[in-house]
Amino acid sequence: MTSPTPRSRWLALAVLCTGMLMIVLDGSIVTVALPAIQQDLGFSAGGLSWTVNAYLITFGGLLLLAGRLGDLVGRRRVFVTGLVVFTLASLLCGLAVNPETLVAARFLQGAGGALASAVSLGMIVTLFTEPAERAKAIGAFAFTGSAGASIGQVLGGVLTDGLGWNWIFYINLPIGLATILAAFRFLDGDAGLGLRRGADALGALLVTAGVMTGVYTIVQAEHRGWGSPVTLGLGALSLALLAGFVARQATAEAPLLPLRVLRSRNVWGANLIQMLMVGALFSFQMFIALYLQNVLRYDATATGLAMLPAALSIGVASLLLSARLITRFGERTILLAGLALLLAARLFLVRLPVDGDYLADVLPLMVLSAGFGVAMPALTGLGMSVARPEDAGVASGLFTTTQQIGAALGVAALATLAASRIDGGTAPAALNDGYQLAFGVGAGLLAAAMVLTLVVLRKPATETATAAEVSEKTPTPVAA
Repeated sequence: MTSPTPRSRWLALAVLCTGMLMIVLDGSIVTVALPAIQQDLGFSAGGLSWTVNAYLITFGGLLLLAGRLGDLVGRRRVFVTGLVVFTLASLLCGLAVNPETLVAARFLQGAGGALASAVSLGMIVTLFTEPAERAKAIGAFAFTGSAGASIGQVLGGVLTDGLGWNWIFYINLPIGLATILAAFRFLDGDAGLGLRRGADALGALLVTAGVMTGVYTIVQAEHRGWGSPVTLGLGALSLALLAGFVARQATAEAPLLPLRVLRSRNVWGANLIQMLMVGALFSFQMFIALYLQNVLRYDATATGLAMLPAALSIGVASLLLSARLITRFGERTILLAGLALLLAARLFLVRLPVDGDYLADVLPLMVLSAGFGVAMPALTGLGMSVARPEDAGVASGLFTTTQQIGAALGVAALATLAASRIDGGTAPAALNDGYQLAFGVGAGLLAAAMVLTLVVLRKPATETATAAEVSEKTPTPVAA
């Protein structure tokens, strides 16, 4: 097989980013349409949450398995299969006439999303082997994820109000079809290692059951309580299944997750740091939206528009700055700088007033969100730093799995803390007190991520040489 040309590599990246954009859009676009879905299909208050939970459970639970399948049977094959499943499930979601049909279709949609998402990073790191190009590619991919979440909130309100909630799913049909066709045109087909190299059925069963049980434990804890017997029992079961998986991988002849992937401090450290960072940032996105709607009385569309500057600042940072900064200063240094910006934003949020002004109190936070635009590409590079070509899919699946677990855990835990402070109140002052507590705990998560970055992560050997080369070639800026 001939090496891909620079143009073909960037076209392949565009395909991967489009697929990810569609999947990320779906995660945020649905939340805006939940009231309309409940009214039209007759969901109960408790049952409505399964519109989101069904997707989260299969998506989070299948990522690691899907990433390994990409290594074994070919990443393009798994990516396209995921897009096909996701697109068809989107059609079923839009056609749903009762809660049961919609929830079942959302389970299927989560499976498709997992298949497509799990192998995307693995394909990027094998396509882009030169450090500067890889940093640019990862920056573009990271921007796709953050921008999709913000765009989804605006698009969800517009489609629901203008055409009906069904169209938040129907919009995936043309995007999915076009991406599938483009994948066959621009993504190189790889045969994979073959199922005999890693067909660990027991390991697959243990990790899928363990992660699914863990995600379910998290999403139901907000309603049952973290100390309830059900939550504790499910949490113990999840940990037991995952411990069994690790033990199985240590002895299996063809492990699903080769434990050598986790021997690198940068790999396991980056995954742990990601859980803390994403937990803080996803909760920020949720609580700032609640603040805008419940305290400042914005409607859904205005809330989405108010949060667009965050996507713009992240886009500028990830697309225009991250690769240059990472190449010059190294991933660990830029990760620390990005986390520092994000921590400053969360500390600013702790004093967010009830009678807040958008320009003075909210917009600065959106600008500081640029920290995510440099932190996430640096963190991704560290998390994928030792992935071999034969392990790139499983490393990608692992990194995406910890991202989803961090998001679910952060939102559930901080929502519980905020609810305990609000204590059933509905006045803006009571709600704001709860949101401030959540913002404060989120700041603590980011501070912990900074400490782990300093203590655990190490500068890769190749990074020192790269930084030195760039320093020699780059003129020293003259102070104004």
